[in-house]
Amino acid sequence: MDKRYAVILAAGRGTRMRSSLYKVLHPVCGKPMVQHVIDQISQLSIDKIVAVVGHGAEKVKAELGENCEYALQTEQLGTAHAVMQAGAALENLDGTTIVICGDTPLITADTMSALLKHHKETNAKATILTAKADDPTGYGRIVRADGSVKKIVEHKDANADELQLTEINTGTYCFDNKELFKALKKVSNDNVQSEYYLPDVIEILKNEGETVSAYQTNSFDETLGVNDRIALSQAEKIMRERINKLHMKNGVSLIDPDSTYISADAVIGEDTVIYPGTMIMGETEIGSNCTIGPHTEIKDCKILNGTTIRQSVSHDSEIGNNVAIGPFAHIRPLSVISDKVKVGNFVEIKKSTMGEGSKASHLSYIGDAEVGRDVNLGCGSITVNYDGKHKFLTKIEDGAFIGCNSNLIAPVTIGKGAYVAAGSTVTDDVPSEALSVARARQVNKEGYVSRLKMNKNS
Repeated sequence: MDKRYAVILAAGRGTRMRSSLYKVLHPVCGKPMVQHVIDQISQLSIDKIVAVVGHGAEKVKAELGENCEYALQTEQLGTAHAVMQAGAALENLDGTTIVICGDTPLITADTMSALLKHHKETNAKATILTAKADDPTGYGRIVRADGSVKKIVEHKDANADELQLTEINTGTYCFDNKELFKALKKVSNDNVQSEYYLPDVIEILKNEGETVSAYQTNSFDETLGVNDRIALSQAEKIMRERINKLHMKNGVSLIDPDSTYISADAVIGEDTVIYPGTMIMGETEIGSNCTIGPHTEIKDCKILNGTTIRQSVSHDSEIGNNVAIGPFAHIRPLSVISDKVKVGNFVEIKKSTMGEGSKASHLSYIGDAEVGRDVNLGCGSITVNYDGKHKFLTKIEDGAFIGCNSNLIAPVTIGKGAYVAAGSTVTDDVPSEALSVARARQVNKEGYVSRLKMNKNS
């Protein structure tokens, strides 16, 4: 098989985005645009990927890591100039190179694979990815003669007949690698912008008698380049619809797909039901037969089978089988919720473990705690984990019962099967099977109110 290479153009700042964040790092469904491109290219058996970076180079490198090599474009002098920066890594290699912009997050591996296949079958030195546009305004037009590509004409240079053409240049190409870099050396910047344009390579190859072909994709949406916030929102909508349809085809029920957000990296099992207003973000994994939502936010969580989460927030945590969470619960990072746990309304759990079958049904805070199996935390139970400077651990062993409105002042351990009486403030360890009563003794002062009233009236 011929060697394959990819050049990703990711050097532009994206001034029309009006943002301090570099253009290719703007997220679409939770993932930077350029990462979407990398993920799709990585499915194509590419031997070497070179990302051409410029503005925000270090941040782009930090995002993409070791997924590719890098070439630096210190001055943005056009797309041809950008590709030339990859010459040190590629120009002496035999094979085929695909060139794609890092701001095209919707393009798929299937389309790029078809482009590469067409390029090989036509024995072309260059192949242009084209698409039919309902409104081709602003795009370069593909001018054909007897079915083959004659030239690409930019919108501003097109004559009246050419302006009627609807097949447009998407900005993605395949090239014979060595021919690409030979032609790049002949590209001139004799134009209004004084820039070196990659489409000029097509004209150079045509003039040298080389075969230039075009592959027309059926999906114009895939070719969308994101240059401003309007296009970003369009890409987000299209990607969200694509992701949601994929999950529904895989057996997930979305009650209202238009109001459901699922990240590109989320995994959801069969027969799970997602209700409206739900956001599933990051690398979340949800098992089968779960019920999520409505109005629930989940990020970077692993959730097993049969769990219900209603009107709640959960981040960076592990949640077991047949757990019931919500409504209005908050599972904060680094929490582990075991099987058959109940976390009820207005309960907050932070950096804690809840053992199998334990319950915190309402109005509790559980922070920096190890809660065993079959523990009952009554309404208003609080692990008091912070002294103003340091955090401390609370341990509640299996089968313990914590009465309503109890404060457990960490560090403290409640032994196996122990009871804490309602309203207690516990500062010392409670032995197993013991009852701890840590509250002031009730004193009734009879007649106190009458005497108080008399004093006020005198």
